[in-house]
Amino acid sequence: MPLVAHTALPTFQRLHEEGEEILSPDRASHQSIRELHIGLLNIMPDAALEATERQFFRLVGACNQIAQFHVHPFTIEGLERSPQAREHIHKYYESFAQIKQDGLDALIISGANVTHDHLQDEDFWRPLTEVFEWATQNVTSVLCSCLATHAFIQHCYGVERTRLPAKRWGVFSHKVIDRQHPLVAEINTRFDVPHSRFNEVFQRDMEKHGLQVLVASEIAGVHLAVSPDGFRVVFFQGHPEYDDISLLKEYKREVLRFYNSERDDYPPYPEHYFDSEVQRLLADYAEHVKAAKRDGRTLEAMPENQIIEHLDITWRDSAKAVFNNWLGKVYQITNEDRRLPFMDDIDPDNPLDL
Repeated sequence: MPLVAHTALPTFQRLHEEGEEILSPDRASHQSIRELHIGLLNIMPDAALEATERQFFRLVGACNQIAQFHVHPFTIEGLERSPQAREHIHKYYESFAQIKQDGLDALIISGANVTHDHLQDEDFWRPLTEVFEWATQNVTSVLCSCLATHAFIQHCYGVERTRLPAKRWGVFSHKVIDRQHPLVAEINTRFDVPHSRFNEVFQRDMEKHGLQVLVASEIAGVHLAVSPDGFRVVFFQGHPEYDDISLLKEYKREVLRFYNSERDDYPPYPEHYFDSEVQRLLADYAEHVKAAKRDGRTLEAMPENQIIEHLDITWRDSAKAVFNNWLGKVYQITNEDRRLPFMDDIDPDNPLDL
């Protein structure tokens, strides 16, 4: 939680000039200590539905230990679901109608898998844009992950994502571009982020429409950006919510697709993810997979237990810090009534007074 400048001590002003969050006594007196209500619009496919819950819940739960967080998962129509997933959603998720009635302080929108070249052709496009429209008017801040970022930018700014020559897949080093923005306060100026996508919205296109790029990679492109007002919408192109084994699971899925003749080439490794020992294990396993496919033999299991002990997670601390900064700011400016986005004296066009 931020410091309160309850005296004229010069240190408060010095820290403020250095970018520290310092509240005036007047601002502090108008903050009500209550729980935050955070929505999670989960539009991931069935296989990742519960893992996505855990990943984002974990990041929220790691935030400020004074505030209490109520996370409300929900989903939308237009997504193909198995009976088991539908049962899970029916039992544990809220409806969008209920979400709108009760209100949210913040909203996280997950990524999704697509089946069409253009997002507007997806069955979930209209329901998703309805959430966008409601949230931008009624929620303090919306955080979009990967495909949700691409969909929001297309819907609100008319910029379609660009198909990449090859999948952007692996763990990449990123640099903080705007060190003064509160979302990146007190975090490392360079840190890793996993990426897993075939498409990208480029930095030049974001900036052309007034979006502020905060974190980017020379190789992987923009990871973190915000809407022109500085806070109402937060955009991720990477996956800071990923577990240490998330990319391994994706790699295993692609190996199985090769074995089942669903892809022609043997999958490459996610970049900067497997160390030399893991690559040796996987090279041996690749020979087995190719031989089993050629000879029509049953595929042996991938040596996951041996692999996992070599996997590093080099992005979790920075991910927690960004989430903590995000929800900390939501906490400071949201209305006491969660159906309203801001305190009365907050400017919606510049909510952080940047």
